[in-house]
Amino acid sequence: MSSPSALKDHFRETRLFNNRAVIALAVVIAMLLVLLTRLADLQILKHDTYSVLSDNNRVHIRAVPPTRGLIFDRHGVLLAENLPSYSLELVVERIDDLDATIAALRKLVNISDEDIRRFKKRLKRERRHKAVSLRSRLSDEEVARFAVNRHRFPGVDTVARLYRHYPQGSLGVHALGYVGRINEQELQRVDVANYEGTDFIGKTGLEKFYEDLLHGEVGVERVETNAQGRTLRILERSPPTPGLNLYLSLDVELQRIAETALGDNNGAVVAIDPTDGSVLALASTPTFDPNLFVGGIDSKSYNALRDSRDQPLFNRALRGRYPPGSTIKPFIGLAGLEYGLIDPSVSTYCQGWYMLDGDDRKYRDWKKTGHGPMNLSGAITQSCDVYFYDLALTLGIDRLSQFMEPFGFNDLTGIDISGELAGLIPSRAWKRRARHEPWYPGETLITGIGQGFFLTTPLQLATATATLAENGLQLRPRILAATEDPDSGERVWLPAVRNTTVPINDQANWDYIIRAMTQVVHGRRGTARRIARGAHYKIAGKTGTAQVFGIKQDEKYVAKDIAKKLRDHALFVGFAPVDNPRIAVAVVVENGGSGGAVAAPIARKVMDHYLAEVKLTETKAHTDTVAEGMP
Repeated sequence: MSSPSALKDHFRETRLFNNRAVIALAVVIAMLLVLLTRLADLQILKHDTYSVLSDNNRVHIRAVPPTRGLIFDRHGVLLAENLPSYSLELVVERIDDLDATIAALRKLVNISDEDIRRFKKRLKRERRHKAVSLRSRLSDEEVARFAVNRHRFPGVDTVARLYRHYPQGSLGVHALGYVGRINEQELQRVDVANYEGTDFIGKTGLEKFYEDLLHGEVGVERVETNAQGRTLRILERSPPTPGLNLYLSLDVELQRIAETALGDNNGAVVAIDPTDGSVLALASTPTFDPNLFVGGIDSKSYNALRDSRDQPLFNRALRGRYPPGSTIKPFIGLAGLEYGLIDPSVSTYCQGWYMLDGDDRKYRDWKKTGHGPMNLSGAITQSCDVYFYDLALTLGIDRLSQFMEPFGFNDLTGIDISGELAGLIPSRAWKRRARHEPWYPGETLITGIGQGFFLTTPLQLATATATLAENGLQLRPRILAATEDPDSGERVWLPAVRNTTVPINDQANWDYIIRAMTQVVHGRRGTARRIARGAHYKIAGKTGTAQVFGIKQDEKYVAKDIAKKLRDHALFVGFAPVDNPRIAVAVVVENGGSGGAVAAPIARKVMDHYLAEVKLTETKAHTDTVAEGMP
């Protein structure tokens, strides 16, 4: 038997080992060569390409939204501001399971179904790498709870944002308007690049009309982020340009008095400075809180506002179109004088009704027993309908409508708020065009007392009254008084803008009408004589009652027997002081009944406050001037 050493081939085993070692070394060298070649390719040949890709992973370009301009009243009272708050924002491309992430977030933060619905709607129009807000205005407790669990939610973060806030609440909301989230239609109208990073835009009122001034210009910053998308540092920043601050002609206390005076009534008050067109108060009731709309109002709250019978979202001052009633009589009387068709000293007998030749219909006066002999001044003072039936027929509808148009009743006033509607002065041509019907003489009669097809807005009534006070000079009503650069503090004051000038044939005619309107308030038989008590200045005014529905020839109007929504509207227009007009006011109280008893006292409260303020300001200015001149 041979030994184990005799059977073993050492030479063959050594050669086999060496061959295998050489092969293994060759494989290792080959792999090293491949690795070195790839490394050279990445680090040398394609260095620039992958360097950019790397930067794209850690460096992002981010829009910096501008700070929206503030809004102040004429005395510097803050009406619209920006408050800091935290928003919960998600970047969808960094989230593996969106629904699971939202479900987990709901355990930490109060997120409603409405929040989720709005979030998913916004996702459809945003790119996946953009942050989209899921919940705004987080409480401090919610921010703290999320911060502790931040590591569990890649692609989710809390971001500090400025949100619009209206510190006066509902006061003046129909003038100011409000901001809300941008929708798809609005994105198509704006410069998308300038609204990058901005969620809000002016929806109504001044916020909408002056959106370009308030918004500002977007800024840009390059930021470095970690793998979870959290910002580590800002590499470069181009700051945004803030929006301009707006100073308004509105007097917030006068606005408060107007809205308080309207009380629970639906209606509107517009007060204008006739010397420059400044809108001092623009009230429409009922009102609503604009802060509800800033972060996105829930469906239940919005439906309650939208479906309310009182229509709080409706701006009655600009869009409410009412028959002007007897407030139009001074203008009709002025037309008769200017056309030379009437002698103001000649009387028309009022027996309580008026009839056209060949027509058995009686056009009734508001005073059933009649006023007796009435000249123009008495007819304005006591608001005699019969006198103006006869005058309107003498004028004819064509001359009547032609004379009224320059006062602005048939046009937009051009006020700097979105949504204004024009009024309507009917004419023969209008009826043929709009209704394809002829004009009837009876329609001329009721047009002469501000009824029938005649419609006007409270703003147009105030503007026309201011035009009368200024002897035909009509200035465009405006709410913006000045803009301010928030950085430099420099203010730019806006000049008055002339709309038109009503031609005057004889100044004595205008003076006569103004004296008659003064008798409406200060005369013994004036329909607004109640508001003259205790007044230290003279008021020229005219009451009005606008019929909501017609009654039959043999029926009598009894307010207490009629549902409130069917009662007459109460109106009043006026300006003061008569010898130096500083304020013109129009008041409409829906279903208020008597203009003298309901609407006129509201105008008196507004005039009292403003004229007392004017007197105080002028006294102070005089005192300062005297003091400066003293040695």
